[in-house]
Amino acid sequence: MKTQKQVLLFQEGDASMKTLLGGKGANLAEMTRAGLPVPPGFTITTEACLTFFKVGNKISDELLDQISAALKELEKQKGQLFGEATNPLLVSVRSGSVSSMPGMMDTILNLGLNDLTVQGLAALTSNETFAYDCYRRLMQMFGNVVLGIESYHFEQLLHRLKEEEGAEHDQDMSAVGWKLLVEDYKKCIVAKTGRAFPQDVYEQLRMAIEAVFKSWNNPRAQIYRKINRIPDDQGTAVNIQSMVFGNKGGNCGTGVVFTRNPSTGENTFFGEYLINAQGEDVVAGIRTPLAIAALKEEMPEIYEQLFAASKQLEKHYKDMQDIEFTVENNKLYLLQTRNGKRNAQAALKIAVDLVHEGLLSKQEAIGRIEVSHLDQLLHRGIDEEAIKDVLAKGLPASPGAAVGQLVFDADTAAEWNRAGKTVILARNETTPEDIHGVIASEGILTSRGGMTSHAAVVARGMGKPCVCGCEEVRIMLDDKQMTAGGRIMEEGDWITLDGATGRVILGAMPLREAKMTDELLIILNWADEIRTLKVYANADNPEDAKIARLLGAQGIGLCRTEHMFFSPTRLPVVQQMILADTKEKRMQALAQLLPMQQSDFEGMFEEMNGLPVTIRLLDPPLHEFLPNLEDLQKRHIQLTYELDGTDSEREETADLLRKVQALHETNPMLGQRGCRLGIVFPEIYDMQIEAIFRAASKCMNKGIRVIPEIMIPLVGHVNELKVLRELVDFVAEQVLGNDKFRECPYKVGTMIEVPRAALTARQIVAYADFFSFGTNDLTQMTYGYSRDDAEGKFLTHYVDRKLLPHNPFQVLDTEGVGQLIEIAVNGGRSIKPSLKTGICGEHGGDKESIFFCHLTGLDYVSCSPFRIPLARIAAAQAFILHGNPSEIKITQVV
Repeated sequence: MKTQKQVLLFQEGDASMKTLLGGKGANLAEMTRAGLPVPPGFTITTEACLTFFKVGNKISDELLDQISAALKELEKQKGQLFGEATNPLLVSVRSGSVSSMPGMMDTILNLGLNDLTVQGLAALTSNETFAYDCYRRLMQMFGNVVLGIESYHFEQLLHRLKEEEGAEHDQDMSAVGWKLLVEDYKKCIVAKTGRAFPQDVYEQLRMAIEAVFKSWNNPRAQIYRKINRIPDDQGTAVNIQSMVFGNKGGNCGTGVVFTRNPSTGENTFFGEYLINAQGEDVVAGIRTPLAIAALKEEMPEIYEQLFAASKQLEKHYKDMQDIEFTVENNKLYLLQTRNGKRNAQAALKIAVDLVHEGLLSKQEAIGRIEVSHLDQLLHRGIDEEAIKDVLAKGLPASPGAAVGQLVFDADTAAEWNRAGKTVILARNETTPEDIHGVIASEGILTSRGGMTSHAAVVARGMGKPCVCGCEEVRIMLDDKQMTAGGRIMEEGDWITLDGATGRVILGAMPLREAKMTDELLIILNWADEIRTLKVYANADNPEDAKIARLLGAQGIGLCRTEHMFFSPTRLPVVQQMILADTKEKRMQALAQLLPMQQSDFEGMFEEMNGLPVTIRLLDPPLHEFLPNLEDLQKRHIQLTYELDGTDSEREETADLLRKVQALHETNPMLGQRGCRLGIVFPEIYDMQIEAIFRAASKCMNKGIRVIPEIMIPLVGHVNELKVLRELVDFVAEQVLGNDKFRECPYKVGTMIEVPRAALTARQIVAYADFFSFGTNDLTQMTYGYSRDDAEGKFLTHYVDRKLLPHNPFQVLDTEGVGQLIEIAVNGGRSIKPSLKTGICGEHGGDKESIFFCHLTGLDYVSCSPFRIPLARIAAAQAFILHGNPSEIKITQVV
């Protein structure tokens, strides 16, 4: 039986094989085919990685044979032999996942060095300092990545030696110093692992490949995949590439360039480099690099070659490229290219520019937008007039403003975040191990590193403000202090970061909201030309409605009328209404509430002139409006037994306690709320309906086009909707009169949030003009989860253990809740083909959920106002990916 090929030379692959070769491997293969200066090598496939895990984290003999054969081909191409003393072949071992995960997995450089080959490298290059520098780097990377030794053990030895030699930078060290450090590293490895650093280069290679495979499941990679919803079953490829050296001397260097500015999107060559350095020095932020423009003066020919290759790659991939390069003895090598990470504003500008440059169509440009990044566009900025004390200024690595309390390590950041504090993580430089602290922080500050350092790349990808390379800042980790601008800052002190300018500001500055940019408006207009799914807003007052319309809402999909009553002036009146023990008292309270509600509805109709406004009648879990029972009981005991207060106070408290106890429910979320409240106390809904149509009548008198849609909540049986539909129609005719009744195109529908309503949709639709799916409660009732309890206790555990693919309150459960939606849509439209349908839960702002709504043929999604731009683009992407929903056959679930 022929063994499947799991190792491919770069020249054997191409960009179409990304799933098999990973993004890095596919791009290396594509660049090799294009004749670009790529150091030769080979890729071990993602399938080999998955097999590795299936057979108990072991490399099979068959795979070892394929690796050995590929290594022999690489030796031929390089004219060097792996492990040979006089002319050794050295390789890098790098991860390469299908989805870009910068800095999340591991890399090992200079593999193939041992006590013999290092002497050969020294003789071959006539440079002992360089050779032993490479050897100590290998030991440090191998010790950390493969053997699991914490990096600081090696760093401490390095810093001590540099102090002894009086060397400020690595390149100032002598060969003698590096030799001493190599011996110290050997002793450290034996002390920490009980075994010597392997001298067998083939053992080094096998162990390194195993370590890179295993890095797919390291904690930071798992956290990154979870945040970015990258499947765990992709696995990672491993790229074995012949080494080229940027640390041989003054005619060598290494760097990272972007074909456009990843922070602004400007079409300018952007990047950084270091002379006499290896690639890890740039991305790790160990030295602050030079801007790529300086390379034009220092190495003009290399600069021109790099610029030309970069433009070639951008044109080929039709996207901004992030390129790693090395210069060895005045010769340029490209180590990798990938689509560059960028912030949201840069992503939009690049997409618009590429369309205008003819490289992309509008649909291709919209398909490239990461909708989760659009939240960044509403990043806040700093009120400039409030700034009084700028402590320092670094590199503006990721835009936006962040305010928080200083912390100096990732664990503290995560701990304080869980305690409800807002924090700024300040580090000399971040490493992939800091990912949990980066996630927990409002913003990131580093004293070292450049615009392409780990902190900068990760912060941009997450949309977090970041200031890097702020050399004026000195961080003293042991003392948990930071000095800047002549000040000493303690852990817990407040600072503000301005990621757009690189400023570090003393204190908590007031922030201002962002504005819609020209590029976003262009993209949104393109999206609106493409999408068929409408985007409504959840808005509970005229102010929210105004914002929603400005952000492009095509209507209000959910106005929660109970949210109109939480103000201090209204809550007492609502409590009077609920606690009333006679209808007369209840009517008195309702008479006070009616003009309040009418005024709100008038404001919303005015803001949404000509667009539908869906108003959900009162749906309060009663406990949210009642005085706290426990507090009342304590007060009653105090008044009764301690004889505190007056007789009148005692009587009032006792009466209030009796009423609250009578209304107390064991499970308020499933109690007398929604339509049940309106049926038992029809005067409550009567008041709300009257307020709606009074507001409609008054607005119509002003020439405003009013399209009210009245939604009956929590219907589970057709008879509930029948009774309340009749009430709406009766009150509408009474308030509007014949003429306006005919001119006001109101609808009556129901929020489907009870599974039985979905299952009996054919009956319920007889009295409904629309179905709106309340996916929050529908998810609670389908799963049998209380959202507050589930998210606070076990849901995270379920997601972490892969018992659930996502939190179902964030991403719609298409298999369960989705089936109920499909049953209801198909059932309702089988009776009323033009039935209007949509969702109005929080899922209306989630991309995957929006895709499901498009596929199911819903008419709209409704989400919070600030998620409307995201939803508009996601709806367009759904059309681009899946086509017109009217042409998609939905199989009914029986």
